[in-house]
Amino acid sequence: MHGTILTLLKRYVQTQYDHSTWLKLTELAGLESVEFDHRTVYPDEHIYALVGHAAEMTGLSAGELHEKFGEYLVPDLMYMYQKLLDPNWKTLDMLEHTELTMHKQVRAEHIDNSPPVLEVNRLGIDELMIDYVSPRRMGGLAVGIVRGVAAYYDEADRIDVMPTTSEDGERVRIHVRRR
Repeated sequence: MHGTILTLLKRYVQTQYDHSTWLKLTELAGLESVEFDHRTVYPDEHIYALVGHAAEMTGLSAGELHEKFGEYLVPDLMYMYQKLLDPNWKTLDMLEHTELTMHKQVRAEHIDNSPPVLEVNRLGIDELMIDYVSPRRMGGLAVGIVRGVAAYYDEADRIDVMPTTSEDGERVRIHVRRR
């Protein structure tokens, strides 16, 4: 898992809950001695352990937490990759181009980076289908990011995001439509 995601997870926990909650999560996950940084790639098990213990502590499912965290990530991701974005894009355009812009850049930065593959098919001017493909099985994160992108472009009230498969599979279909 890319270190940026884990450093943002830390900030998410600290802002949504508090610093002591983060310390408790790292302790429960056996990661209290790990200091996450954005340049390092960490084992996926780190995020699984942190989110799993967060689910136990909050009573929310891991999928719900992934979605909430995905929404939270978007402003930072958009800032980090702003040089790759077309200023004329809106939600559907951004989603359609994510694989060939941001994910391509992430893969180029470090050989061990492995963001999910997003197979995006534009079904019409106001509709697309995303096939999220990843052995990490974190489709909820993708759903949250899609919702966060709609909020970023101030279209959250006009964009329907509908997972059409289970969000915990290796392949998750997400139907996105502008009303």
